[in-house]
Amino acid sequence: MKKFTLCTAALLGAAVLTAPAIAAEEFTAVGTWSSVFVYQKLEKPFWEEKLPAMTKGAFSGKITSLDQMGISGADVYRMLGDGVFDVGTTIADYAVGDAPELEGLDVPLLAMTPSEAHKMVDAAKPMLKDIFRDRFNSEYLGVIVHPPQIMFCRDKISSLDDLKGKKIRGSGRMTTKFLDALGAEGVNISFSEVPGSLERGVIDCAITGSGSGFSAGWWEVSSYVINVPLGGWDTAVIAMNKDRFDGLSPDQQKTIKEAVVSDLENVAWDGADGGLEQDLACLTGADSCKVDTKSKMTLVELSDADMKKARDVLINVVLPDWATRTTPEWVKRWNDSVGKVTDVSIAQ
Repeated sequence: MKKFTLCTAALLGAAVLTAPAIAAEEFTAVGTWSSVFVYQKLEKPFWEEKLPAMTKGAFSGKITSLDQMGISGADVYRMLGDGVFDVGTTIADYAVGDAPELEGLDVPLLAMTPSEAHKMVDAAKPMLKDIFRDRFNSEYLGVIVHPPQIMFCRDKISSLDDLKGKKIRGSGRMTTKFLDALGAEGVNISFSEVPGSLERGVIDCAITGSGSGFSAGWWEVSSYVINVPLGGWDTAVIAMNKDRFDGLSPDQQKTIKEAVVSDLENVAWDGADGGLEQDLACLTGADSCKVDTKSKMTLVELSDADMKKARDVLINVVLPDWATRTTPEWVKRWNDSVGKVTDVSIAQ
């Protein structure tokens, strides 16, 4: 009996040694613009360094930005749903042509601080889960927030009235509608085309995140920065192809969701606190800027009267216009979630 046990143990040991190791899950991901802080400091390190470390090699990732892929922002979730890659992250506003209800995620001027923006996005999460499942064959994983979307202008702007007749690059459909309602002409051009368009006078102003504009060098082709979140917070949704997600075990699904929230989403929110102040310091060449910069932009703060006018336009023109592009069911869901935490209701 003892001899049998030893032989059996030897055979079992040999079987264990020759059995193939369980393969690690490697995800292919497409992220936001390669030139911006969020991609360089958050997305790329998360997929290629943090995720393998925190899962002890069980998960790993390779990420490429959408501009390196040579695709438009509107293509990311379409290609994600088709399974071209496993994970996609892009600005939600880029995808509103396929999902108009996504416009309600990041409304201009509803959130003036990171904490207010956080509450607005958290309220929208149940809607995001349904939108990405039904529209893009994808599983919602999380949201990355950028610094507030402010305006960069070539020539002096001191009030909203000065925007009349100006050609301005918006950061999304709702922002473009907002600009039109103010008497400006909202122009839809890609992020990468903005510097050349400002330099040649094709546009007068452009809206993007304070940090994105700084890191992309927009200060080299503009002189005035208007410190108001006219374009919201440029939220980017992280999602995984539904078939790929469903192929993971329940424990793996839980692990990837928790990792995205703890080490990507939450890190982005933490960075939003104080991020605007540092970006503005660097854009204006203030001593408090922590990096070397040659930027010397002039900071413009709008008056209380301008802010009231902007909010009135948003509530009475822009949001009702969005309601006509979506369904009464989605408007009700928005009123019951985002509307409640921002104290705004769209009439139906």
